[in-house]
Amino acid sequence: MSVPEQKFTAEFKHEAVRLVRTNGKSCAQIARDLGVPPHYVVRWMQQQDNQTAAGRPAFTGRGISALSPRRLD
Repeated sequence: MSVPEQKFTAEFKHEAVRLVRTNGKSCAQIARDLGVPPHYVVRWMQQQDNQTAAGRPAFTGRGISALSPRRLD
């Protein structure tokens, strides 16, 4: 039996990353507090770091880059 895919808002992801970076707690502890698997928080931190380093916004949704030409159509 498959588990339904969970979707989280960009705001939720940003808040999870902010909590890890400002509270001094581990990703695992923040994940427990929020009720999500720890690897989600780790992945969101990596995604935010990569997008910020590339000068793009993080967590734009639906797998389409914020700078994608398809979004301009």
